[in-house]
Amino acid sequence: MRVLYFGVLKELFACPSEDIEVENGCSVGELRKVFHGRMPERAWKSMAIAVNQEYAGDEVLLHDGDEIALLPPVSGGAPSHARRGRR
Repeated sequence: MRVLYFGVLKELFACPSEDIEVENGCSVGELRKVFHGRMPERAWKSMAIAVNQEYAGDEVLLHDGDEIALLPPVSGGAPSHARRGRR
């Protein structure tokens, strides 16, 4: 399966994606356990996971050839001083 990393995860893993081996039929929740030791616990509390470009809960089963995206929370937008004068 191909795992895609977005946001700060690209920097954390020093690559935009990687192929991983997991047992066919494992769940997204079990996949979280595979990655659990590779990133801080607090990162998982707000991490979204998509399977084949659709958000997936922990109960979703994975299959050979699936594309999994790990999506950390993002913050952003222009700082408040940059928005002044816009209406």
